[in-house]
Amino acid sequence: MSATDRQPLIFIDIDGVLIPLRARPIGAGRQRSGSVGDGHGNPLLDRLEPDDGRRLLALPGELVWASTWMVEANEVVAPRLGLPALPVVDWIDDEQPPYGVHWKTASLARWAAGRPFVWLDDEITDADRRWVAAHHPHPALLRNVDPHLGLTGTDLTAVQQWLDHRDKAA
Repeated sequence: MSATDRQPLIFIDIDGVLIPLRARPIGAGRQRSGSVGDGHGNPLLDRLEPDDGRRLLALPGELVWASTWMVEANEVVAPRLGLPALPVVDWIDDEQPPYGVHWKTASLARWAAGRPFVWLDDEITDADRRWVAAHHPHPALLRNVDPHLGLTGTDLTAVQQWLDHRDKAA
């Protein structure tokens, strides 16, 4: 087993997490990118916070896209955040999730293949937490991100604390 096989996975959604529903204020380090004319035609890309890439890379885990953006996450989002190309979860539509459980939940637990994981998404519920606790025998943190704010320092602090605690318990 390699060192990266022991690292927790950090599954990252894009819409509502890295691209919040509400526009972020333009500060000293942020400016409008003019996304409408950049060939991607998505003005919501202006809501990306470039510093999120650095903050995610600082976490001790393997970053993985868990978004319907699929390969476009690496083509469009990663460069704007200064992220390298990341693995992308392939979604399997072979089963209907139990009532109240997000359609991503079982696929992420399967993708984790017994590794601990963090899941950053704006649609996580207690039903997902219960399902993961019952079906994934390793530690998991399902962090529900406020879709109006997107990923915040509070979210990242919670993830870092969970990862630190997990490392000390191991």
